[in-house]
Amino acid sequence: MSMATTLRKCKRVIVDSDYRTNVLASLGVYNRLDDKKYLEKIFKANMGYALNLSNPQTFNEKLQWLKLYNRRPEYTTMVDKYLVRDYIAEKLGEEYLIPLLGVWDDPDEIDFAKLPEKFVLKCNHNSGLGMCICKDKSKLDIAKVKSDLKKGLKQDYYLTGREWPYKDVPRKIIAEQYMEDNTFHELRDYKFFCFNGVADCVMVCIGRSTKNTMFYFYDKEWKLCRYNVLGKSIIGNGDVIKPDNIDQMFSIAEKLSRNLPFARIDLYSANSKIYFGEITFFPDSGFDVNILPETDKYFGKKINLGEI
Repeated sequence: MSMATTLRKCKRVIVDSDYRTNVLASLGVYNRLDDKKYLEKIFKANMGYALNLSNPQTFNEKLQWLKLYNRRPEYTTMVDKYLVRDYIAEKLGEEYLIPLLGVWDDPDEIDFAKLPEKFVLKCNHNSGLGMCICKDKSKLDIAKVKSDLKKGLKQDYYLTGREWPYKDVPRKIIAEQYMEDNTFHELRDYKFFCFNGVADCVMVCIGRSTKNTMFYFYDKEWKLCRYNVLGKSIIGNGDVIKPDNIDQMFSIAEKLSRNLPFARIDLYSANSKIYFGEITFFPDSGFDVNILPETDKYFGKKINLGEI
């Protein structure tokens, strides 16, 4: 980081209270705050308005409420990227699981010689930190991969957004088969926003391996939903190809989200075959500034807290 960049960030810490709050949070200054006080502080810094827990209206507000007051123990299993495999095998069948190559408690236990040329390594309790997507094992810096995984294992993912289901996940490393769709030469994410078993829409993520990921929302009829800034700017219906198995993916998402006030069900489609990705209860930890304000209110109306 250049001196100019450092000075610019230091100045922003001084003059921008919301930015300062996020910096201090990243440094662990607020780790000892109870969940309610922490969420109120971080919500205001990220969303620009005070969190109303007594009468939440928006999607992001209600996700914070659910963090605090909807603590079903099974959620911990459902967010565990290793244990959720048994849950999905029971609910859907093992054919929907990305093949598992190994599971370990420590990166030093991994025998890289036994792994294929392409694979994915990740921690089971967090989102991204420590992940390795290997497309060519001959070019892999194994020492760095192990170092990154050790950092990932140490991360207390619960503390960053107080997403309590992650708090008690037994930390492990898993290796999965590298997946790719031959049509798109990537593995596209299909993230279904489900409200008590009804999928409102799917967010298609394109270019996840690049720094220019695009997010498109579509409904069940594959009509573009103008839920985010990108969708608002597109003329027509967009040019995202409709998967042949999209109806089946919607059906699977609704099955997995049944009796849940809200869940985002992430699926993949590789060469016309559907695979489970993960279950997410709090997208962007409930600090999603990418959806439009009207979308925030629209999704919020779909979560009925009175039924919990």
